[in-house]
Parts: sequence; C-alpha cells; structure tokens
Amino acid sequence: MVSQWVLRGLVSAHLVAIAGQPVFAGVYLSGDFDGLRMHAAGANITTSIGYLQVIAAVVVWVRLRQSWPFVASLAVVVAETVQYFAGTGGALWLHIPLGVMTVAAVVMLFIAVWRQPLVRRHA
Repeated sequence: MVSQWVLRGLVSAHLVAIAGQPVFAGVYLSGDFDGLRMHAAGANITTSIGYLQVIAAVVVWVRLRQSWPFVASLAVVVAETVQYFAGTGGALWLHIPLGVMTVAAVVMLFIAVWRQPLVRRHA
C-alpha cells in the first residue's frame, strides 16, 4: 500500500509542477524575461518528477500487479521529453500543442490514481 501512496504523491506533485508551466510561459510572453528562466526551471522540475513517477509506477506494477499506472506514466514522460527538447530547440509548433496535451494527460492521470484504489491483483 505504501507504493500506492508514493505514486499518488508523485502524480500530485507532477500536477502542481506542470500546472505552473503555462503560467511561467505567460509571464515570459507578457514581456517579463524572467518568465523564461522560471519556465526552464519548471521544465527541469516537472520532467524530473515525471521520471520519479515512472519508477514509482514500476514498483506499483511489480508489487500490486497494476500495469496501467506504468503505461500511462511512461506515455506522459515520453511526451514531456519530446516537448522538453522541442522547447529547447525552439520548435514552438510542437512544444505548445504537446504542452497542452501533456497537462491534460497529467490531470487525467491524477484523477485516475486518486479515484481508483490500487490493490493487488491476483494472478
């Protein structure tokens, strides 16, 4: 059961971190160039939490035999990684829409891990 709570905590932290990203981008687009620095730092934090979330999801998969949190977390982290490099490479045509989809995916994952109990499935 501890693994369930660790995953829920990481998904919650992930949601908080990713929700700040559009705000920081908006600060930058409003003309405050510190917003870009905050957006870059937020990207590093958000991505790092995502990688930790994938590790926690592996533990949930092994201990509780629930694979869906791993599959969902991996999909989000792959999208975030592509988005991260699109942003650093200046490919805003990909970075912005992928960012919107990634925020939506983390919100849905947050709802899923808090709504459904993660209990051990018997093989």
